[in-house]
Amino acid sequence: MKSYIDNKLWSIFANKILGKIVALDFGRVRTGVAVTDELQLIASGLCTVETTKLLSFLKEYEAKESIETIVVGEPKQMNNLPSESEKFILPFIENLRTQFPEIPVVRQDERFTSRLAMRSLVESGVKKKKRRDKALVDEVSATLILQAYLDQKSNK
Repeated sequence: MKSYIDNKLWSIFANKILGKIVALDFGRVRTGVAVTDELQLIASGLCTVETTKLLSFLKEYEAKESIETIVVGEPKQMNNLPSESEKFILPFIENLRTQFPEIPVVRQDERFTSRLAMRSLVESGVKKKKRRDKALVDEVSATLILQAYLDQKSNK
């Protein structure tokens, strides 16, 4: 059985080798953020950030944690065309790539994530008042985007 020190050393090693994957459910007002564990196996909600403060948040986070990839949700309509919000996301992604040139930025289809996020909150017993918290829904949506990316990556 591994000791606490062995586990801690493995965690540090894995973080330096792999880095975490960060996913963003970009919104004009606020953005949901999710991250993987050091081994890139589990997607977890991190927080919700005001979109105007998102780049500075990511810089602070990257100073503490190694980020391997940033996944940005790609909203599409049912006919597979980009949604209206894409016109706000694309300039952000360009800025993101300028600020973090060494970190790949990839897109992940985010259709139905808000609906799935709400359903998962209902099924997990979250009270109706708490489910009205849009920030919570954005964070869960970012987690679903990240999990979809991880699933797609593991199937390749």
